[in-house]
Amino acid sequence: MTDEEVLNLLADSKISVKPESRKEKYTLGQRAADTIAKFAGSWAFIFSLTGVLVLWMVVNVIPVAKAFDPYPFILLNLVLSCVAAIQAPLIMMSQNRQEEKDCQRAENDYKVNLKTEIMIEALMEISLL
Repeated sequence: MTDEEVLNLLADSKISVKPESRKEKYTLGQRAADTIAKFAGSWAFIFSLTGVLVLWMVVNVIPVAKAFDPYPFILLNLVLSCVAAIQAPLIMMSQNRQEEKDCQRAENDYKVNLKTEIMIEALMEISLL
C-alpha cells in the first residue's frame, strides 16, 4: 500500500465510539446503587438528614414527651452507623461502574489521538515529497 492508500483507509474508517451509544443492561441492584449514590451526594440528602437528626433530638430532649432514645442518643448512633454501613458499598459500586465508563472514554480518546497523529505524520511526509 502506498502512503496515500493508508491515509485514505485511516480517514475512511471510524474508530471512535460514543460512550452514550453503548446501552448496557444494568441489574436492579446496579440501578439502585446508582440512584442511591446520586441521592446521597446531593444537597437534598444533606438537608433531609439534618432535618431528621434535629427532629430526633428535639423529640427526645423535650421533657414533656416520653423519650424513646434519651440523651446520649444511642439508638440514633446505631441508625446512623447502619446507614453508613449500607450506603458506603452502594456508592463504591456506583463509582466502580463510573470508573469503567471513564476508562472506555480514555481508550476511545487514545485511539482517536493515535489515528490523528498517524494521519498528520503521513500528510507531513507526503507534503515534503
